[in-house]
Parts: sequence; C-alpha cells; structure tokens
Amino acid sequence: MAKHYDTAYKEVFSYPEFVQQLIEGFIPSEIANIMDFSTLTIHSGNYITPLFEEKLEDVVWSVDISWDGAKQPVYLYILLEFQSQPDPTMPIRLMHYVACFYDHLLKNKKTTLKKGLPPILPIVLYNGSKRWSAKHDISELIFPEPPDFLKAYQPHLRYYLVDEGSYTNEELGLKPTPLSGIFGVENAGHSMEALQQAVDKITAIIQASPHKERIDRVVTRWIKRHLSYLGAEIKLNRLNSLVEDKDMLAENLENLVKKERNTARMEGHMEGRTEARCEVARNLIKLTEMDDAMIAKIAGLPVKVVTELRSTSKH
Repeated sequence: MAKHYDTAYKEVFSYPEFVQQLIEGFIPSEIANIMDFSTLTIHSGNYITPLFEEKLEDVVWSVDISWDGAKQPVYLYILLEFQSQPDPTMPIRLMHYVACFYDHLLKNKKTTLKKGLPPILPIVLYNGSKRWSAKHDISELIFPEPPDFLKAYQPHLRYYLVDEGSYTNEELGLKPTPLSGIFGVENAGHSMEALQQAVDKITAIIQASPHKERIDRVVTRWIKRHLSYLGAEIKLNRLNSLVEDKDMLAENLENLVKKERNTARMEGHMEGRTEARCEVARNLIKLTEMDDAMIAKIAGLPVKVVTELRSTSKH
C-alpha cells in the first residue's frame, strides 16, 4: 500500500501547481500569503539517513517568501506518510530527517554555515484510515516536563500535518482544486458509489482548469494507479483522459456500483436467512430436549453454531 501511494503522490507533487494547491488549500493562510509561487523550484530529496538506515526520496521544494521587506527562500519538506495508522515516532523521525537534509545541503554546497541554513517547513501528508494522534513537536515527547532552567536546552521541531481523512466532503468542496479532488477520491474508500461521485467531481474541476490538458494527464495517471490498487475491474489501458474518456469511465464505475449493490443485497439476504435459522434453533433449544446435532440438522446450521447458541441462552 505505502509503495503504491508513494509512487503515485510523488508524481503529483513533482508539479508546482499541486504544491501550490497544497499550500494554499491546506496550510495556514498567513504562510501562503507571503510565498511567491512563481519561484517554486524542486530539489532532490534523495539522501541517506544513517540513524534509520534508510534512503529517503521525499518531495522537497523551495519557494521565495517576502518577510520584513526582504526575500529569502524557504524549503518545503513534504513527507508522504502513507501507513495504515499514525507513527508515534514522527517527531523524532522529522528531527532526524531535517538534520540530515541540512547536512545534505552543506555537503552539496547548496549553502554554507557562513551564509546560514535556510528555514524549512516540514509537512506530513497522511492518508491512513485512523485519524492522526502522534505528537506534532518533539518537545511534547519529553516527559515529565523539565524545570524551567532546563527547558531552553530541550529540542524543538514542529511539523504541519495534512490528514486527508479529517476533511469532510463539504470542506473539500470549498477548495475546488484537483488536489482536493484527489483527497475526495481517497476518502471515498472502497465504496464504488462514493468513488463514482468523487470521480465526477474531480473531472468537473479539471474541465474548469485553465491548465486542463496538463492537469488531466497527471490526475488520470494517479486515478489509474488508485483504481488498480482498489482492484476495480476496469480496462485501465483504455483510460487515458478523465475528460475525454469520462463516458467510458462513468459506464464502468456505474457497472461496479450495480455489482456492489447486488452484493450488498445478497449479503443482507443471506444474513436474514441465517438469523431466521438461528431463531429456529433458539426455540428448539428452549422448548425441546433435542441434542445439538439434531437441532443443527433441522435448522440447517453447523453444530458449532447451535452449541454457541445454547451456551448463550444459559446466560
């Protein structure tokens, strides 16, 4: 799962317009307001972190900010965290990653200690099903709280969290961008009906975009990876454009919705039949001296189920 999303999102965030949509739509406005998005420049996030013995390929951009009449670059360190649940060690990981990234800048002569280290905005993009619960600053992990004379010597590094699943469809609708559309598709989960509605929304957003062709290509590739991950039975090799192939995709998704509904009805019907059989077994247990094997045969249930029903009825 992580690898699938990692690859898909890395391509999305290799385009400046999606980085701008992330900042303008999901980061506090006071930060976005001082950024000159025309200066967005992508950088290599490929380096080794010795502590965790891993090779990172996170998404790193720089953008100029205007502050007190002066301009300076700030690095946007976007960590794609696509695990099933929050990582409580995230503050430690981020402190290590940022330290390694600074070391990477110095070793590659992107800056010098004399010039100074550039500011960094660490952003964690998370799409797990459980809401994020990890601490946002490494200082919050230090417990019990040290006395005042030690506080100044404790580490501090805070990251900004974008937890996709925490946004409702109504909130995402207030940010009509391709990125919010992608988040909407993610939040649809495995429901084909919700997915169909989310795809319709993102297609409409793309059609209204002044960069329709470019955005369409990027989002279509993302959608194809996502549908493949969901196991959707769609001939993805025929899907080249959400806009141009929308009728074909809509027809396929509609068929999947019908299949999903039929499956749900069948499951509901089977559950109803099973419950009816269990009720027969409960009555026979209560009113007769039949053994479990005989009751199971009459009710059409496994003997194990009848035994469990008998045990439950005693309480």
